[in-house]
Amino acid sequence: MLVVPTRHTRDFFSMTSEEKKDADRLIQLLRRKIEASDPAVTGFNIGVNCGKSAGQTIMHAHIHLIPRRDGDIARPEGGVRGVIPDKREYSNG
Repeated sequence: MLVVPTRHTRDFFSMTSEEKKDADRLIQLLRRKIEASDPAVTGFNIGVNCGKSAGQTIMHAHIHLIPRRDGDIARPEGGVRGVIPDKREYSNG
């Protein structure tokens, strides 16, 4: 899912504090709805890309809410750290 402010603004950093609060409330609401409708969802990734070099392709602020399920990928360790080559492999041991 994407959470997108109504006002056009370039990225997360240009959102007002009120827009960020509204986005947070919506993300919480969506999380509850997703969990209620799909009991297989056991986690979430929440992410933003700010700027072309960070992977932003649509230059309008938006927040990704990604439901996750046990086993949906073989090695979920490290989460969003996969964008940093030296951090892709994660071991806490």
